[in-house]
Amino acid sequence: MEIELERTFLLKKIPEKLKDCKFIEILDIYIPQSAEHPVLRLRKKGNVFEMTKKFPKINNDASEQEEHTIVLSEEEFIALSKLDGKKFRKFRYYYPIGDMTAEIDIYLDDLEGLALADFEFKSIKERNIFAMPDFCLADVIQEKVLAGGMLAGKKYSDIESTLNKYNYRKINKPAQ
Repeated sequence: MEIELERTFLLKKIPEKLKDCKFIEILDIYIPQSAEHPVLRLRKKGNVFEMTKKFPKINNDASEQEEHTIVLSEEEFIALSKLDGKKFRKFRYYYPIGDMTAEIDIYLDDLEGLALADFEFKSIKERNIFAMPDFCLADVIQEKVLAGGMLAGKKYSDIESTLNKYNYRKINKPAQ
């Protein structure tokens, strides 16, 4: 088990030189499909396969999550991915900023236009004093509708009213 301290931001614009950063395509499948907000996730990240259960540690604070991850073989992933689940695909870019790396997710398919940046921290103090970068629009870590398990299986139009509260404008994948 690991405690994950993070903040998530809507992107205002594509950061400078993002197209030059390392990136990977990710497929997430959240199960069970019947859950409003599933916390069990299957993930294919390049040639890495895993299953993760992730949920808020205390008081539904999404910035502090308990996380349990099991590495899977490709065969196990394929077998488990046949379960009914909610899915999405995204490109994750690893963008250096200061002494940190932002994980910038550019969503594909039904969620095309959505772009989020995640930052992980070593301490609660570090998380709390972190200043939002200029390429970000708003801190949305507590915005339940933008959590991975809630986004899975949705279309951009399903979350558009939430995004409109922040005057968010669609962002698409940078040209490679």
